[in-house]
Amino acid sequence: MEDAAPVACWLTDMDGVLVHEQRAIPGASEFIAALRHLERRFLVLTNNSIFTPRDLRARLLAGGIDLPEDNIWTSALATAQFLAEQSPGGSAYVIGEAGLTTALHNAGFVQTEQDPDYVVLGETRTYSFEAITKAIRLIERGARFIATNPDATGPSREGSLPATGSVAALITRATGVEPYYVGKPNPLMMRSALNRIEAHSESTVMIGDRMDTDVIAGIEAGLRTVLVLTGSTRSEQVDRFPYRPTRVVDSIADVVDLVERLLPPEDAELSAD
Repeated sequence: MEDAAPVACWLTDMDGVLVHEQRAIPGASEFIAALRHLERRFLVLTNNSIFTPRDLRARLLAGGIDLPEDNIWTSALATAQFLAEQSPGGSAYVIGEAGLTTALHNAGFVQTEQDPDYVVLGETRTYSFEAITKAIRLIERGARFIATNPDATGPSREGSLPATGSVAALITRATGVEPYYVGKPNPLMMRSALNRIEAHSESTVMIGDRMDTDVIAGIEAGLRTVLVLTGSTRSEQVDRFPYRPTRVVDSIADVVDLVERLLPPEDAELSAD
């Protein structure tokens, strides 16, 4: 296997890898602790744009995972960074919650209903028919359409919830305009994450629970990939895809020992000391 080469940096998905329905998956806390103890550069990625990194840190800490907020990279942050690079000081009509509105505010964007440059769609617990209608009309008038991620559904204890991708499809059907999705599986999110921690693709691994987002995003960004079977993709589904992860494991608990085993030689010597 080609996954025995040294690993300097790690990227990992959050839901289905570290947590499931807000509960820590066994081994998740130990994995983060190993990364921090060995001073590995890493980011936890999530397509969820509802929460700010501070909110997510608090939610993870309640589940026993001690993760600094600087190590969290959301589709909202990636979207805000992308728009700030595309149109510095621009304006947007936003459908979303604090994770997205705060990220855009911090990126210098003006949020307005009056002739915005962009309509930006993210996740929210309560999609408003009035807000969706306004988004449709603004896009018809020429606003460019951006969505944080293409996920059609999100999990809940009662079952699936409609997510950004589903609402984006509704707006597209009404306007004929497809959004540009920033989050996974767009390699743009992976590249922004790599740049954030100054990582190189050849020495970075992406861990995820979905073949159609995490694994394909990692492959297209030139990373080695690890699929864990604690989330969306089941073991019998892996062979249905025309691409494969570098490694398939039962859970994040099986990755903990890899953090030290795959240390670059110079760091392995320091670890031994």
